[in-house]
Amino acid sequence: MILGNTSRARTSGRRGAAAALVVAAALLAGCSENKKPNADAQTLAAASYSHNGPPTLTLITVINNRTGNGGHTGLMVNASERVIFDPAGSFYADVVPERDDVLYGITPGVAKAYSSAHARSAWHVMTQRIEVTPAQAQRAYELVVSNGRVPGAYCARSTSALLAQIPGFETIEHTFYPVKLAEQLAQFPGVVTETYYEDDEDDLQKALAEGNEALNG
Repeated sequence: MILGNTSRARTSGRRGAAAALVVAAALLAGCSENKKPNADAQTLAAASYSHNGPPTLTLITVINNRTGNGGHTGLMVNASERVIFDPAGSFYADVVPERDDVLYGITPGVAKAYSSAHARSAWHVMTQRIEVTPAQAQRAYELVVSNGRVPGAYCARSTSALLAQIPGFETIEHTFYPVKLAEQLAQFPGVVTETYYEDDEDDLQKALAEGNEALNG
């Protein structure tokens, strides 16, 4: 009985340590619980941007260059308008209003700024773009805008749960690990994967401020 209790205690300790590492990596990469004020409907409407490309879902994964572990997950949805679901995310820019962890007005410049803010000396950004039907894209859009705010370190968990509700993506399993989610999406046909690197110093807030200045310029 004592040995059994010891084994369970050790297993619990390993799980706790793993969970702590996930949280620590998430906080460093940008998956925190910063509560930015919600923009009003008029502000969101004014910023709305419709991209003329095909309906797509783009999974955005921030990956540690040394360990290969994931630190943050986001999802860009190109439907009736283009938005980024940035669960528990840290990204901000004066020209990008937010409501409940959804960023609006995702022009090409903003999309680049989002990747640039997260890609630093210690982290790179992997994007996985997949073309979907208009109905699938709109379903994803409806899910992200109605999801609500996400607790810190739940970025991959919330995104995987959301993707699993989209017709055609029901096989996506819920996970807390950004790279595990990316590996699942990679199994779908038609996924186009790109990686983005920068060698800026590893200071997220500085990167965000520089990106904000560039977008305002």
